[in-house]
Amino acid sequence: MADSYVLLWLEAPLQSWGYESRFNRRETLGFPTRSGVLGLILCAMGAGGPQTEWLGKMSKYGQTVLAFSKKESSRKFRDNLKLVDFQMVGSAYDDSDPWQTLLIPKTIEGKKAVSGGTKLTYRYYLQDAKFAVIVCVPEELKETIKSALQRPHWDLYLGRKCCVPTDLVYRGCFTLEEEAKQEALRIADSKDLECQFEVLEGQFPEEGEVMTVSDVPVQFGTFKKYVDRQVTVIDV
Repeated sequence: MADSYVLLWLEAPLQSWGYESRFNRRETLGFPTRSGVLGLILCAMGAGGPQTEWLGKMSKYGQTVLAFSKKESSRKFRDNLKLVDFQMVGSAYDDSDPWQTLLIPKTIEGKKAVSGGTKLTYRYYLQDAKFAVIVCVPEELKETIKSALQRPHWDLYLGRKCCVPTDLVYRGCFTLEEEAKQEALRIADSKDLECQFEVLEGQFPEEGEVMTVSDVPVQFGTFKKYVDRQVTVIDV
C-alpha cells in the first residue's frame, strides 16, 4: 500500500518545541520537533498514555518542515529573537533531589518558603512563527489521522498549551509529497509569505546544516523515551 502525506499548517503568536531543556531552562528548537507533531496528532485522536505501539508504527516515517516569514522582510525568520518568559511555578518538587531544591527560593533565614516555595523557570518561545509540516503516514493510519485532525478530541496546541494555533491546522492529505509542498506554498503565497528554510530528514551536508536531534518518541506518558534522528536545515 502507498504511503500518504498529511499537510499541517502551524501558525501562532507563540510556539515552543521543547529541546535540550536542562534544569530551570526550557528551550525551544527553531522548528517543530517530531515529538511535538506526533503529540499534536495524538491530542487530536484523544489518545493518552505511552502509545508505544502507535509510535512504533510512525517511527518508520518522517516529516518535512517549511518555515515562512513575510515577503521582503528586513529580518529573516532564523534571525528572530526568542521570547523568554520568566515563570515562578508551583511548589511540587522533590525534597530528596538536591538539584530541585536549588531552584526553590528561601526565606532570609535560609528556610523553605511557605508551602515549599516556588520553582523558577525560564521558558523560551518562537514569536509569530509559521510552519508547514508534511507528515508521511502509513495507509493503515491515514483515515484515523485525517478524521481526528478535522474533529480534534482534545485541544490542539503548538508545543505548549499556551501556544494556541490561529489558523486551521489540517490542510489536506496527498498522494505525493510534492503535491503537499505545492499546497503549502499556495497557502503561504495567499498570506504574503515566502519560504525561509526547509528541514529535511537525513544528511545532506552539501546542501545545508546537518543536525542531530533527539526528538523521535518511542514512549509518551509519565516515563518518556526518545531516540535520535538527523536532519538537514536548508536555507531557501
